[in-house]
Amino acid sequence: MEETLAHSDDWFAVTPADDYLLHPPENGASGGRVLTFTSQIVSPWPKNNLVHARFFRARASGPAVVLLPNWNAKWNGQLNLCRWLNALGITVLRLSLPYHDRRVAPGHERADQLVGSNVGLTLQATRQAITDTRRCLRWLEQQGYTRLGLVGTSIGSAVGSITMAHDPAVRAGAFLHVSTYFADAVRTGMTTMHVWEGLRSKVTEDELRRYWTPVSPVPYMHRLRDTGQRLLMVGGRYDPTFWYEFTDEMFSTLREKGIRLETLVLPCGHYSLELAPFAFPAGLRLGLFLFEALA
Repeated sequence: MEETLAHSDDWFAVTPADDYLLHPPENGASGGRVLTFTSQIVSPWPKNNLVHARFFRARASGPAVVLLPNWNAKWNGQLNLCRWLNALGITVLRLSLPYHDRRVAPGHERADQLVGSNVGLTLQATRQAITDTRRCLRWLEQQGYTRLGLVGTSIGSAVGSITMAHDPAVRAGAFLHVSTYFADAVRTGMTTMHVWEGLRSKVTEDELRRYWTPVSPVPYMHRLRDTGQRLLMVGGRYDPTFWYEFTDEMFSTLREKGIRLETLVLPCGHYSLELAPFAFPAGLRLGLFLFEALA
């Protein structure tokens, strides 16, 4: 793990895909167009290796973000957020994470390979999510979008934070539900405790944290110091999936490192953030932050 952390630029390195294809609109123009390309990471499931991303164009140039949804998000998840950002003049490319919706492994209904008791496969899948995100950024650049940002929710925030720390083209990141170490969030989270139950007889808490450190945000956050990149992080004080103590630890760690950070904490949980009334202040703050940071 130490070797991977020391050479993370190589581990997360990408080249643009050579088969980007923007398909015609599905279900009318409001559904967005679908971008496909081949993932740089080759998994055992060919279906997962064809990346799908939904493209919501606000303008032909200007600001654009890659949106990274939560674990087990559905194909139509977070579309209202995409349209809200479009209304602010921000183009959105919503990535389907590895093993999600059209990338699901045959015989599976959930993305258990992205967060699961197979330690190595979880590492590979999260690394794949990060390199897929970077290939999305390269495509946006090819289309003429130069003011780039990232939006991530839950595991999408981890993927986005690590991507931002390795890709200087990203000017700003807005992340909903954040945590320090991948293993700690999985081990304690209400929706992921079953993963820890399948692991606890084989590894200790400290071992799992060390094994999954390369796909944890906090080891890379020092790279954001003095880059000019801007960060907004939003948390729920009563979140049983990403415990607030880990969120608060992330805030403190970033501030101790002298990294430019804005925060918003709401009295909600993990999934209630997307519901009224909490969705309104979160969406407003996120939208205005990106509007200003990518202006």
